[in-house]
Amino acid sequence: MPFKVEKVTLGDILPYRHLFLQEINRQVRYNATHERRWSDSYLLYADDTVIGYGSVNGQEIPDRDTLFEFYLLPLYQHLASRVFPYLLSASGVQYIETQSNALLLTTMLYEFAVNIHAPVILFEDGPHTNLPPPAGVTFQTRQSFEALYGKQKESDSGYVLEKAGEEIGNGDFLLHYNKPFADLYMEVKESHRQQGLGAYLIQELKRVCHAAGKIPAARCNIENKASKATLLKGGLQVVGLMLIGEVKK
Repeated sequence: MPFKVEKVTLGDILPYRHLFLQEINRQVRYNATHERRWSDSYLLYADDTVIGYGSVNGQEIPDRDTLFEFYLLPLYQHLASRVFPYLLSASGVQYIETQSNALLLTTMLYEFAVNIHAPVILFEDGPHTNLPPPAGVTFQTRQSFEALYGKQKESDSGYVLEKAGEEIGNGDFLLHYNKPFADLYMEVKESHRQQGLGAYLIQELKRVCHAAGKIPAARCNIENKASKATLLKGGLQVVGLMLIGEVKK
């Protein structure tokens, strides 16, 4: 069976990428890479029939040195190990990067790459929590906070933890991921850490995220034990890892 790889425009892969998003059904970390035109797109053929696509971005944008998406239609997924070398050759990538819950590309990573490591932990919505607010602390919108206490230049986040008129923490959720997934982020002032504020902030950000009709997710560096503990305590759970390896020579 002859295979072919063709470099195409983003629009050419979108019907197949829609199927990929349906299949993974989780937040895709590099979703916005396509919209920002930071990716190259390839269609994959077997016997002149389109069977899937691959996408390439760069560890150092705008260089295109990393394969980060790979999808085959279900009927052709058994051909993955046969067509994948053609995609590597056509794109000339040096690295393969994937989230571990993207099973097809994860399988290819372990077959075609070496020196594989996991720099980032991925989180998804987890159990409901009912953490009480720490003494004297309120969670509110930045708009409400500034109406009461005047504009402060701590951050541009949409939500604030306030204590005695001071912004001691802030956070929000980002919406440039695949719908309906959103990405939570937060920060607590160093002088107020290790008091349970971060977990409470994550819990409340989850609440407003759900109210907006979105599904919360998050990530942190695998070495950041404090962030991992905060995200877990605030009601998220580990769903996977970001994996990266070097293409075998």
